[in-house]
Amino acid sequence: MANRNTAGREGAPPSPAGFTDGNGVSPQMRKLGAQISLAAATDASVFIIGESGSGKEIVARAIHDGSERRGQPFVAVNCGAISGTLAHAELFGHEKGSFTGAVSQNAGYFEYASGGTLFLDEVTEMPPDMQVHFLRVLEAGTYQRVGGSDLLRANVRIICASNRDPAASVADGRLRQDFLHRLLVIPLRVPPLRERGDDVLLLAHQFLDTLNAQHGTQKTFSAHMLDAMARHDWPGNVRELRNVVQRAYILSDVQVDADLLIRARGAHHAEVRDGALNFPVGMPLGRAQREFILATLAHHAGDKRLAAETLGVSLKTLYNRLEVYEKNEPGTAA
Repeated sequence: MANRNTAGREGAPPSPAGFTDGNGVSPQMRKLGAQISLAAATDASVFIIGESGSGKEIVARAIHDGSERRGQPFVAVNCGAISGTLAHAELFGHEKGSFTGAVSQNAGYFEYASGGTLFLDEVTEMPPDMQVHFLRVLEAGTYQRVGGSDLLRANVRIICASNRDPAASVADGRLRQDFLHRLLVIPLRVPPLRERGDDVLLLAHQFLDTLNAQHGTQKTFSAHMLDAMARHDWPGNVRELRNVVQRAYILSDVQVDADLLIRARGAHHAEVRDGALNFPVGMPLGRAQREFILATLAHHAGDKRLAAETLGVSLKTLYNRLEVYEKNEPGTAA
């Protein structure tokens, strides 16, 4: 799925400090900010590697906003959620009558992003046959709509991201070697939150300040809450931290406290014991389904394709479920 209405912002390119001010001040993030500025000054393809929730799309947008393409579209595409049968039409567009259901001419992601940036999230989940066609377009610089004969110029900058090691994805057959070589011109690594030291509390205070400003409140963190956040390893990274702060804010009156946070996160969770998933009596059906899906994904070490096969659902259905969980629960990103 793609976000097609994401035009870049006009203005001066961001400095490394401008990036880290909103994302932390650890040495790792300052180094990343400097790398972002260097990448933004070119039009080369960028491959961003990092755990889910660590901020890969934020990095991609910072590169776009700091480049000469700022002010042009930034189109984000979840490669794992692209329908296999309609992948060509989704990427390159189609002409009226080119297939059943094509009642009008439609643009594809390349056309929506023309002049700007095409961000390929979860690129290691792109089907191998689609990688071949994608590579041809990148090499030739032109493409055709499905059912069309006119050559259209592929005027886009490619930024891609994955929470998988790209070399390992080549080794296990997920990613074509030649496709990776075309994408991996500038590699960037987004450090997980657990490696960023004081950034945890700095970001937590920023999230709380934003909530206070939005709602006209003056809530503060308790010492217990600050200690709990500093000790937590944040498997869901920045996304989890933001959701945890928001939830604790909602559940608190004046002082945002860890006890409420712990109760909110610990209640009604299934538990894995000896390879089986145990559900507490009274767990809502929707929550039980969520726990089962996430446990299956964890069992397969984050392999979404294998998890979908085990669950008996399509890969796109699994991605749709995970997107809902990411929006509503902290730390559920895979």
